[in-house]
Amino acid sequence: MLSKFIIQWLTFLLIVLISFSSVQHPVTSGYINELRERADTVMKQEDPLYMEILKRQKDYEIAPVDAVIDKVWKAIPGYNGLKLDVQASFERLKEEKEFQEEKLVFTQIPPETVLADLPPSPVYRGNPEKPMAALMVNVAWGNEYLPGMLKTMKKHGIQSTFFLDGSWVKNNPNLAKMIVEEGHEIGNHAYSHPDMKNLSRAAISEEIRKTNEVIEAVLDLKPELFAPPSGSYRQDVVEVAREHGMYTILWTADTVDWKKPEPFAMAERTVSKTEPGALILMHPTSSAEDGLEAIITGIKEKGLVIGTVSDVLSENRIARPKQ
Repeated sequence: MLSKFIIQWLTFLLIVLISFSSVQHPVTSGYINELRERADTVMKQEDPLYMEILKRQKDYEIAPVDAVIDKVWKAIPGYNGLKLDVQASFERLKEEKEFQEEKLVFTQIPPETVLADLPPSPVYRGNPEKPMAALMVNVAWGNEYLPGMLKTMKKHGIQSTFFLDGSWVKNNPNLAKMIVEEGHEIGNHAYSHPDMKNLSRAAISEEIRKTNEVIEAVLDLKPELFAPPSGSYRQDVVEVAREHGMYTILWTADTVDWKKPEPFAMAERTVSKTEPGALILMHPTSSAEDGLEAIITGIKEKGLVIGTVSDVLSENRIARPKQ
């Protein structure tokens, strides 16, 4: 009797083991998962909310925009497209049991051609479909106005891009560190503020290299953007900058603050020229310090987000701020 009982238990354990193994087998497990997925799909298709999201999917699709070389604006970055994530949107909305546009989930679709794919060319602006603008401050002098400008930017919660002259960084390390500590982006503005267009390729490279070295030594970061002094360049400058892993940045709108214009008039004129993707050139001057707040508020009133140059040039989509 005891042996018969043992045999029955062993048989039972063997059956359990075989059943467990069959469920864990990749083929069986895959088949079971497939059945579950089919059942899940059927249930979703019977859910009015899921079907409404699926029906509206095409309404929200936006095609990505490729980066291009423009006759006037040279290199223009691309801009991501947009696609409604039906599954994620349904999971987010199913507890609400009703369609709510503001809670939909989207994924960004990158363009086939991005800025890095284009041949070396200067960049004057971001993509015109991106509701952003950037303040780019070229610094080789004007130390007395920098603290005030930084204070105004902090007040409005914005980050800008400061292109620093290499010799200036060497002579003003504390001011350079202050800019970085405030969260601003740093670019290369050559070492001795030369006319880059008239330099040999070797001299162009030296100006960029020396500036990168001093910025790395003082600020522990490597710039990816280069702004030639006075906007003076030739194709060699753009190509050498790219060899150093940098894009050559110019501007869309110029404050011409170095001429010491009346601050409010300067701000009004600058804002009127600021459109999506604009890069706005400034310097640390009395006009810039006094007119900066009006420029910032004016740009925001146009429904544009202010970010760094890199923010504006990236393919990432952003939403227009609510007015």
